[in-house]
Amino acid sequence: MSESDNAADEAALKARRRARNKGRQQAPHGGGGKARPAAAQNRAKRNGPKAQGAVRARRTAGNQAVANAGDAKPSLPSKAGPARMRRRHWGLVASFIALVLAPLILACWYLWAVAEDQYYSTAGFIVRSQESSGATDLLGGLAQFSGGSTASDSDILYEFIQSRNIVTAVEETVGLRDHFSAYWDRDPVFALWPDASLEDLDWYWQRILSVSYDAGSGLTELRVVAYEPEMARAILNAVVAESQAQINALNEQARADALGYAQADLEEALARLKGAREELTAFRTRTRIVDPEADIQGRMGVMNTLQQQLAEALIEYDLMRGSLLEGDLRLKTAKSRIDVIRDRLVSERGNFTVAGVAPRETSEEGQTRAQSDDYPQLIAEYERLNVDLQYAEETYRAALTALEVARHEAARQSRYLATYITPTLAQDSEYPNRPLAAGLIVLFMLLSWSIIVLIYYSIRDRS
Repeated sequence: MSESDNAADEAALKARRRARNKGRQQAPHGGGGKARPAAAQNRAKRNGPKAQGAVRARRTAGNQAVANAGDAKPSLPSKAGPARMRRRHWGLVASFIALVLAPLILACWYLWAVAEDQYYSTAGFIVRSQESSGATDLLGGLAQFSGGSTASDSDILYEFIQSRNIVTAVEETVGLRDHFSAYWDRDPVFALWPDASLEDLDWYWQRILSVSYDAGSGLTELRVVAYEPEMARAILNAVVAESQAQINALNEQARADALGYAQADLEEALARLKGAREELTAFRTRTRIVDPEADIQGRMGVMNTLQQQLAEALIEYDLMRGSLLEGDLRLKTAKSRIDVIRDRLVSERGNFTVAGVAPRETSEEGQTRAQSDDYPQLIAEYERLNVDLQYAEETYRAALTALEVARHEAARQSRYLATYITPTLAQDSEYPNRPLAAGLIVLFMLLSWSIIVLIYYSIRDRS
């Protein structure tokens, strides 16, 4: 190879380098790579064939450099370094330990190492009502004095079990305060403090007692927790006994109400009966007629007799007129007899319109007045008084029947407490529920810690 060829190659290499560098600088603007190749071509024409080959080589190298410059990608930033623990991170760790791990460890230590075992007793009962007897049903429903339904009695009993009255009764029976305050030194979290008042004992009662009541079926289930299984069963026995006493008190109240209402109805019916009889007696005294119906039947009998006698007297008078003279004494006697009978008939008929049996009556002021009531009015008054008397007698009989039925119902227990689960005696301790308590504690502390962290980062991002 000659020196001219070496010089040409070096010149071409330098031209390519210059074109590549210039293409990187001017490629985004475009149009900057045409002037240099044109000048190189003019020089190549003046220097001969070898120079033209060098120009073509430089042109090719320039074009390739321009293409490479157009396809070049922007440079990426350098990768981030490894993360490092900062002060806020150490604060999060410390807060997690202080707010979550430390309380959990403390709670687990207390639950498994300090807390005393507790035992529970369970009982279940339902308020039942006796069925009505057939004799009571035959009385037309006069014995429906129950005073309340079984469902309402169960509701009353549900509230009574959670009231302060039963707390006081159970405290007097088994000694709640002495039992639960005896463990205060060993288990201050779950035990009762020694100087607890009645209000504190009432609050603690809601803590150791669990009541489950189904309003549809009326079933009631109780659960009591104590430090000794015998004590838990004794407390529940006392609760069942007080519940039975409360049901008996409701029965006594219902019986008293039923007997009171029946007795009041009987007294009212008796007063009405006495008044009706007194009015009827006053009527008989005033009119001197015991029974107007019997009296009118007697009067009708008298009138019928007079009518018959008048007919016989008229027939006899007609027969005498045919056989005797006009001035005969017997005709006059027969005529007089007919007139007397007719006058008596007129008088008896008048008694049906004007009362003549009691011509005068003395009033309360001592004055006398004429009796002017006619017989139909006396009959109407008597009928009214007689109806009142019959109604008073029927009411009195019904009131007597109702009182007897009420006494019959009061003689038996219409509602009673049926125990389907007797108070049980526990063998193993199930309280406190240590895993459940620990889980609830860690869940609560974790949620609290998460909320505090979120609040901290929210404030930090805004500041």
